Amino acid sequence: MGIDKQSDISANLQIGPTDLGMVRLYVEGDGIELPLDFDPEEAEEIAEELQAAAQAAREMGKGGKGKKGKR
Repeated sequence: MGIDKQSDISANLQIGPTDLGMVRLYVEGDGIELPLDFDPEEAEEIAEELQAAAQAAREMGKGGKGKKGKR
């Protein structure tokens, strides 16, 4: 499965600091518990990537809506 493919799989995501000064992304789904720990600098880079992806998705959504309206 690629990053841009739809999926019926659902999961919960929790984000928070650990007692060791790391940032944890905790993913829980059907039979899976996945704790991912990052140092604060890595977490900030991930946050920047999330913001960039959100902006790109927002722009794609605007383009898609505009194209449908023109037909």
